[in-house]
Amino acid sequence: MQTALLAVLTFTLALPVLAEAPAGYDFVDYDTGLKRAQAENKPIFLYFGRYGCAWCDHTNRKTFTDPEIKALYQTHYSLVYVDAEGGKRLRLPSGERITEAELGVRLGAYATPLFVFMTPQGKLITKIPGYKTAQDFKDYDRYIRGGFHERQSLLEFLGNKP
Repeated sequence: MQTALLAVLTFTLALPVLAEAPAGYDFVDYDTGLKRAQAENKPIFLYFGRYGCAWCDHTNRKTFTDPEIKALYQTHYSLVYVDAEGGKRLRLPSGERITEAELGVRLGAYATPLFVFMTPQGKLITKIPGYKTAQDFKDYDRYIRGGFHERQSLLEFLGNKP
């Protein structure tokens, strides 16, 4: 009995544990999100999270439960969720194949959460680290969809307040 229980426990612990995107959103993997962004001509909102990230969980529970944020981001962005520690392979717009973790390194996802806005073609617009409030995400939406990113930095747009 103990041997069987130990075997089940060992097997369960050996299974990969994946980070999760916020509930109720249409987050997809990178490849699907890039294709969707191009087809719908929408900017990409890329969320780097990871299993066990307390700030990711806090963001999911406090910020992404705001109905206004959900409506804005579901409507106006191609939502992509990437496990910052994941080994899943994906294809960059250049055709290069890398892992999710390698993409995280390239985009500076050394801590989570990290939020990245990109053009529909996958070009970096801006990246924002750490927990952010619903009001922060409303400001980022105005910055991206208002075209302000084409003429000023996010910090300038926000009046030099992070």
